[in-house]
Amino acid sequence: MAETGQYYHLYNRGNNRQKIFFEEDNYVFFLERFASYLLPHADVFAYTLMPNHFHFFIRVNNADTFQKGIKNLFISYSKAINSRYNRVGHLFQGRYKLKEVTDNAYFIRLVIYIHQNAFAANLVEEIADYKYSSYRSYLSTKPSLLQRQEVLDWFGGLQGFVEDHKIIVKK
Repeated sequence: MAETGQYYHLYNRGNNRQKIFFEEDNYVFFLERFASYLLPHADVFAYTLMPNHFHFFIRVNNADTFQKGIKNLFISYSKAINSRYNRVGHLFQGRYKLKEVTDNAYFIRLVIYIHQNAFAANLVEEIADYKYSSYRSYLSTKPSLLQRQEVLDWFGGLQGFVEDHKIIVKK
């Protein structure tokens, strides 16, 4: 159960580790639904959407409305995907997971871990090449759903952010 003001690693994967995103517009739709149902109930620091799972690093601003919003997000997305692809049954493997993040050093490690997911899974050659993570938003000045400045401050600025992401481990 989420608590107001706490930081969390939010994640889930497809039922039987199957895909939850089948086409490019599924990723976009999920992010739109996420923004619609969970902002302003949570601040977002990092995310990545992988073909069969996702990760978000968030801070919950209102536990009650967050719980309702996340429930509605999963119902909305699952119904839309099941309808579009003529599927039945569960899209996700159980309830989403929330792991509390309490250590400032872990904030930085989690942001890097989330951004390196696609690279570690050999989906891209460079972290910046993956379209469905928040990494490229940090390199841009365009508005986004992220708490960009807060994260860049954790890394000592944009240069530190980029440098710290260069330490990469492939699976």
